[in-house]
Amino acid sequence: MTENQTKTESALIKKVKDIANVMAAAGVGFTDYITQLTYILFLKMDDEKEKATGVESTIPDGYKWKDLVDLNGTDLIEKYEEILNELAKENGLIGTIFTKASNKIDSPVKLAKIIDMVNSENWYMMDGDLKGAIYERILEDNGQDRKSGAGQYFTPRALIKAMVDVTDPKITETVADPACGTGGFLLAAYEHMKTQSKDIKAQKFLKNDAFFGADNTPLVVTLASMNLYLHDIGTKNSPIVCQDSLTENYDDAMYDVILANPPFGTRPQGSGEVYTVRTDFIKTSDNQVNFLQHIMSIIKTGGRVAVVLPDNVLTDGNATAKVREKLLKDFNLHTILRLPTGIFYANGVKTNV
Repeated sequence: MTENQTKTESALIKKVKDIANVMAAAGVGFTDYITQLTYILFLKMDDEKEKATGVESTIPDGYKWKDLVDLNGTDLIEKYEEILNELAKENGLIGTIFTKASNKIDSPVKLAKIIDMVNSENWYMMDGDLKGAIYERILEDNGQDRKSGAGQYFTPRALIKAMVDVTDPKITETVADPACGTGGFLLAAYEHMKTQSKDIKAQKFLKNDAFFGADNTPLVVTLASMNLYLHDIGTKNSPIVCQDSLTENYDDAMYDVILANPPFGTRPQGSGEVYTVRTDFIKTSDNQVNFLQHIMSIIKTGGRVAVVLPDNVLTDGNATAKVREKLLKDFNLHTILRLPTGIFYANGVKTNV
C-alpha cells in the first residue's frame, strides 16, 4: 500500500470511528451502527457508480441516494425507513444487502450527520482493496468489542490466513463457508487466489462463481455481502445467502474447498431438528457435529477442508463417535491443530482446526 493510500485509509477510519463514538453516546451499539453505515454507504456508492459509468442503477427510482441526501428532520427518517423497507424486497445483491433491513437511528440529527460524513467522500472510485480494508478494519474493531456480541462472528485474521494457506484454493476452484459470518474466510481465499492468473475468464469466474457463503443471521448476511461487494466480488448477485445451512434450501451443490468456524453448542430452541430434514445424518443436537456432517456431505472427492471444532468432536461418545468414525473411514483426516483457549470463545473452550 502506498503512503498516500495509508493516509487515506487512516483518515477515513478515523472519520468512521468518530461517528461510531457519537452513536455509542446515543446508546446505539456498534453492531447496529455498522449495519446502518452499510446501508448508507451502499446507496452512496450506487449513486457514484451511476454518475461515473453512466450505467443505470438497479435501485428503483424514488429509493436512491439523491432521494435521501437533501432531507432533514422527520422527513429524513421517514424516507430512510421507506428506502430500507423497499430495498429489502428487491432481488439480487440489493435484496441481500438489505436483508430484513430496519432503521436503528431514531435521531434525525445523528442520521443527517452520518449521511453528511458519507457524502463528503467518493467511495466507489476508491481502489477495491482500499475500500475493503477500511470496512475490514471497522468489522475487526467490532469483532473485538465483546460487549457488542460480534466476537462470535469474528475469527482472527491470522488463523484464517493459516487455514487458507494450508488448503491452498486455486483460481479455478469453488470455495464455500456454510457459517460465513462477515465473510472473512471467503475474502482471505479470494486474496490467495486472485494473483494466480491474469486470464480474464479465470478472473471473471473468481469474482462471480467461485464463492458461496451462508449465515442464518440477517445482520451478518448484510455485512458479509457488503464486505465482498467492496472487493468487487458478486457485484450483481451476492454469493452470500441468508439461510440455516443445516436445514434450509439443502441442494446437491458440491465444493472444492470448504473453510469454516461454525457455531458451537446445542441448536437454539425453535430452529427445527436437523435430522428430520437431513435423514442421511447421524442424529445429534450438537451444532458442531451437524456442521461437520454437513461439510462432509458437500465437499467434492479430492477436495480440501479446514474447520474449527471444539474438543468434544474428538472425545464424545454415542452419535459423535459414529460421526468421527465416518470421518476417519471415508475421509483423509490430515492434521489436528490444537488452538490456544480463549481465541474467540470464552476462556476454557478448547478448540482445534
